[in-house]
Amino acid sequence: MGVIIFLFSYLGNWMDENHPSPKVYYVKIMVMVGVFLALYNVIRQVNEINKKQ
Repeated sequence: MGVIIFLFSYLGNWMDENHPSPKVYYVKIMVMVGVFLALYNVIRQVNEINKKQ
């Protein structure tokens, strides 16, 4: 979970440095996408474990 959020944060920082925009902060957008994907992955794994039991 932490790795996914870190990678999306790193990508957002890279995008902010290489493609500056006065209105859009890519790091905030990418961190939110990373959190969403990480939570989706955790929920999917928990549901998979519950099906096996």
